[in-house]
Amino acid sequence: MLFRKKVEKLCAYCIHAGRIDDGHMICAKRGFVPCRFHCRRFRYDPLKRVPVKARPKDIARLDELDFSL
Repeated sequence: MLFRKKVEKLCAYCIHAGRIDDGHMICAKRGFVPCRFHCRRFRYDPLKRVPVKARPKDIARLDELDFSL
């Protein structure tokens, strides 16, 4: 969930860090750190979290009766 209370503390979700590449961040407090790192100055930024994509609906198994009133 995007706005849940218990958030996994990762630099990838911190307001102090910016992404350099897939595995590393640049932090205003710590410098060059891995994405899975966290420190005591962690502050959650919900805009940095990327939600998982929803799977497409499988409409092939539906028949004509499902679409009628």
